[in-house]
Amino acid sequence: MTTSTMPALAERTLADVLARVQPGLHGVEAKMRETPLAQHEALSHALDHLLAAGGKRVRPAVTLLAAGLFRAPLPRATALAAAVEMLHTATLVHDDLVDGSLLRRGHPTLNAQWSPAATVLAGDFLFARAAELAAQAESIPVMSAFSRTLMIIVNGELTQMFTHRGQASRDGYFERIYGKTASLFEVAAFAPALLADAPPAAVEAMRTFGRQAGMAFQIVDDILDFTSDENRLGKPAGSDLRQGLITLPVLCYLEAAPGDADVAELLNGHAGDAGRVGRVVQAVRQSGAAEAALAEARAFVASAQAALATVPDNPDRQALSDLAELFVTRSL
Repeated sequence: MTTSTMPALAERTLADVLARVQPGLHGVEAKMRETPLAQHEALSHALDHLLAAGGKRVRPAVTLLAAGLFRAPLPRATALAAAVEMLHTATLVHDDLVDGSLLRRGHPTLNAQWSPAATVLAGDFLFARAAELAAQAESIPVMSAFSRTLMIIVNGELTQMFTHRGQASRDGYFERIYGKTASLFEVAAFAPALLADAPPAAVEAMRTFGRQAGMAFQIVDDILDFTSDENRLGKPAGSDLRQGLITLPVLCYLEAAPGDADVAELLNGHAGDAGRVGRVVQAVRQSGAAEAALAEARAFVASAQAALATVPDNPDRQALSDLAELFVTRSL
């Protein structure tokens, strides 16, 4: 499907935008399901469950589109894309355990079925498998970037754990979502440029694109935590608030209602109060906070698209730009 035969972006779906790389995503899926060594039956079952429950595969799609943009070798790009998604899956396993989450996308999490020790080991296996896949890209600079991203993600999780939850700081929020989400989009976007030996300026442009698009992606996730219903989220609304995490919609709400007593109590460590959380969710929904947060997400997308404008113009670049735009128009 060419860009000339596609409907306008406002009418297009994620599937439309990703049509260019759909065959490549099938290859990524097959690569992720390879079993390079004998695995315990329970581990194999868990991996099948995790991969079957996987999301829309937007991170490996970014990698494949960036690889097409710079004409990176497809087999190595496929391994890299699989590594990116495997790393994402590993972080979800550990995140769910740390947060005590029993559902993800409406399905039981691994830690809802296994002991904490077994869940940690399964996550460790996925991290190791992600590293092995990244090594198949046959690039020391890519492996270095991939390893650094893993350190950023883990450091971000530790910072979140050891920093007082309930803090209402924009700087702290943006630092947290970079480590949690945007850093992986960042490496997904710029590592293919490294594979293709692209000029340093192009590598940095793709780094900026991935980081800014990833920031927008997470902000919209945080907005949907307030505006979407539990059936579509696959978890209760306001789940971050229940853990004492203050996200951008709440920060925007606080700017309009700095004296809200319920938010003040949440900031003081009363995150477990379901009634208070519910009232804050409703207050955010009824205010203009979600719209204000969305405007900030759109600004991140505009920055990402501006970075793309400095690299070669071809259909893959347009698909990346469209994908970033969809990050802020999706309903889930």
